[in-house]
Amino acid sequence: MNEYAFSDIQVGMEAGFCVTVTQEMMDAFRTLSGDENPMHTDASFARENGFGGVVVYGLLVSSFYSRLAGMYLPGKYCLLQEVSTQFAKPVFVGDSLSVRGTVVEKSESVRQVVIKAEIRNQDGSKVNRAKIKAGMVR
Repeated sequence: MNEYAFSDIQVGMEAGFCVTVTQEMMDAFRTLSGDENPMHTDASFARENGFGGVVVYGLLVSSFYSRLAGMYLPGKYCLLQEVSTQFAKPVFVGDSLSVRGTVVEKSESVRQVVIKAEIRNQDGSKVNRAKIKAGMVR
């Protein structure tokens, strides 16, 4: 876990990590969210509707932005204030995702950093993008 203080953060800083989406993640998200939509739970249904298999929950994919901010950039001393996300392409179980973020703004008056972030799959296709606002306690 990175421990950047607000004074350490500079516009242009970057960080990221890779993660592979597993069925266990899908099952845990299904239990937590209560979302039983067959597009996410029934491979036959998803295929009948034009997908190669069950589609990973969009908010599961977007939840990796919490890991990005809380663990990597800025890290320990931040608290998410806003995440605006856009879904570009579907994600499937077994996809390997690269989650990256870059600091694009830093506001001294409210001790906030703005991070432009994106998630790409193993083919390099952008599957999600986001604007993250994180407040800093130190």
